[in-house]
Amino acid sequence: MKKLLMFLIASLVIVSCNADASDNTKNNSEAKIGKGNGSGWVSIFNGKNLDGFFVHGKATWDVRDGILTGDGGMGHIYTETVATDFEVKGTFRTSDNCNSGLYFRANPPKDNVDGWPAGYEAQIDHHQDAHTGWIWLPGTPTAKAKKLITKDNEWFKMKVRMVGENMQVWVNGELMTEYTDSKFAKGHFAIQGHNPGQIIEIKELMFKDLSSK
Repeated sequence: MKKLLMFLIASLVIVSCNADASDNTKNNSEAKIGKGNGSGWVSIFNGKNLDGFFVHGKATWDVRDGILTGDGGMGHIYTETVATDFEVKGTFRTSDNCNSGLYFRANPPKDNVDGWPAGYEAQIDHHQDAHTGWIWLPGTPTAKAKKLITKDNEWFKMKVRMVGENMQVWVNGELMTEYTDSKFAKGHFAIQGHNPGQIIEIKELMFKDLSSK
């Protein structure tokens, strides 16, 4: 009886240890998966076609060697993605004397869908006073960027963060602009085409949803 009792106790100890090991393996696996999926960034552009976008205006848009490209005149390409609070980022390049912009919380105006989006714009233009990194409200330079650090025909990175009324713009990792406004609450992301003969190129276009669930 004593030997049987000792055997039962030893068996229970082994089972308990195996269960703990299994739980630890599960917990380590879950932690690893959580860390791997924790960035929250979602690709908007698939690098192959214009799935997930819609277009208004005269500008033409296509995909060339994995790069979203716009030319041909005034117009905008909108993402089907709609966001309220978010971060959005991409890598951009413009041709000589090009004028463009990254719009957010933007919607086609109801009275003229081919007109200026109703929303905020992070300016892309390496020449004028209200240059790359400025925040524009429709047609109006509104919040000044600290300095101009971008050039034609060179790739640069831009990131915009907007939560509630607060917006920030980074250019090549440097915080350039901060502004507070509540006029536009929700909308699409969009890229602007401007004048014929000017080309805007975009890759690595992604966003992160920061809205409270």
